[in-house]
Amino acid sequence: MNLKSERRGIHVDQSELLCKKGCGYYGNPAWQGFCSKCWREEYHKARQKQIQEDWELAERLQREEEEAYASSQSTQGAQSLTFSKFEEKKTNEKTRKVTTVKKFFTASSRTGAKKVAQEKIIKQGQLGRERNADNILRDLKEIFTPSWELASPTEEIQEAKAPSPSINRQASIETDRVSKEFIEFLKTYHKPGQDIYKQCKLFLDTMNHKRDLSIEEQSECAQDFYQNVADKLQTRWKVSPEKVEKAMDQIEKYIMTRQYKYVFCPETTDDEKKDLAVQKRIRALHWVTPQMLCVPVNEEIPEVSDMVVKAITDIIEMDSKRVPRDKLACITKCSKHIFNAIKITKNEPASADDFLPTLIYIVLKGNPPRLQSNIQYITRFCNPSRLMTGEDGYYFTNLCCAVAFIEKLDAQSLNLSQEDFDRFMTGQTSPKKQESDSFSPDVCLGVKQMYKNLDLLSQLNERQERIVSEAKKLEKDLIDWTDGITKEVQDIVEKYPLEIKPKNQALAAIDSENVENDKLPPPLQPQVYAG
Repeated sequence: MNLKSERRGIHVDQSELLCKKGCGYYGNPAWQGFCSKCWREEYHKARQKQIQEDWELAERLQREEEEAYASSQSTQGAQSLTFSKFEEKKTNEKTRKVTTVKKFFTASSRTGAKKVAQEKIIKQGQLGRERNADNILRDLKEIFTPSWELASPTEEIQEAKAPSPSINRQASIETDRVSKEFIEFLKTYHKPGQDIYKQCKLFLDTMNHKRDLSIEEQSECAQDFYQNVADKLQTRWKVSPEKVEKAMDQIEKYIMTRQYKYVFCPETTDDEKKDLAVQKRIRALHWVTPQMLCVPVNEEIPEVSDMVVKAITDIIEMDSKRVPRDKLACITKCSKHIFNAIKITKNEPASADDFLPTLIYIVLKGNPPRLQSNIQYITRFCNPSRLMTGEDGYYFTNLCCAVAFIEKLDAQSLNLSQEDFDRFMTGQTSPKKQESDSFSPDVCLGVKQMYKNLDLLSQLNERQERIVSEAKKLEKDLIDWTDGITKEVQDIVEKYPLEIKPKNQALAAIDSENVENDKLPPPLQPQVYAG
């Protein structure tokens, strides 16, 4: 059945990859089609609206509680007012008498005591003013300073005396190496480097105390930190854009190497469940061929075959990286190998319509581990400027589209009938493979052996189906034979019924006493003969 005229195809316009708000940056399915910047704006609007609604609800509940409390206390206050005034008057009178007696016996020390009291009052006033000033400064700092910069004086003193064990725990070799590289890199920035290092330490300490936050809130803190540091480098320290980009890459590497084990595929999310679902889906689609996806790649060419292997290796290697930028680099290398494979096959530069089907084929063939977790990790903690623009953002957006296509892949997308698609998905049959005899001499021996094994498996599958069919037929024949024998036995029993005759009289035993016949000769007696 030919469905080419009805086929949807695998075509994505450039406009479909961009942010749906029209800002010109690349969008992302994880951000509902927005780019990182627009998504954060929408997220902040929704969050502020929710906070405002919660605040209004809290104020209304507090007013209702105060009104109820005031109404309940109004009756009790009228009764206790007279007694309270009497107690206050009595206490004042007693205090005045005691003070008069003390003054009478301590007249010589009146001047010194008065001076000490005045000094004490002055000191208390100064301390009070200092405490009030500290409280005001702390409140202003909480209002105007981002959350990742906040650190109480007590925490700073404790950090100076005894560093946090969660930060200074036994680090891995990679963490030590990254830390040394980060410090050496910051030395080239002089004073801005010191400020960057201080901000990074404060951020790590803050994140270590916010383990109970959701992964979305931790991602928001990281994105705010990136944005704040980049703004400070550009505005306060007047660093060039090239140096800002390099600094942000090193900051991301230093921060995420330490935070990787806490924020990658956390238990509070369903990332692991999505990983298993995608892996199961890709395994079920193992039968998909390049021809079904219209992949313009000829793997019979040795150079093209090598490019395909390298692309699969790069997309699998993504899971071994800890920094979002390194994971993006693996995706970029994989995509460049795909473009080279298409270019060698077609002898012309590849287009976007050629790239996406090939990327889907590479993902199906490689089945990268923890694919959804890696995509979510990059989305949450990568420097947003890399995802919104440049080749890294373009390739990452295409990978997200490829995964979404695989999840929704159907018969029409592969130019198949629904019946064939269902049979392939259930494993009842597989598409006809290329005959091994038709391979060119340059094809790898492993590929030829693979197709031979697939043919052998297909033959074994047909034999098994035939054996199962014959076994069912034999079972039916045995049941029919048993029923026929039973019926024949019943017919014979009905035609020749069993008749039971009476029992005959028993015969007398030979060696029993015979009283009726006494004329028999006597029994023989043994005789002994002399020889």
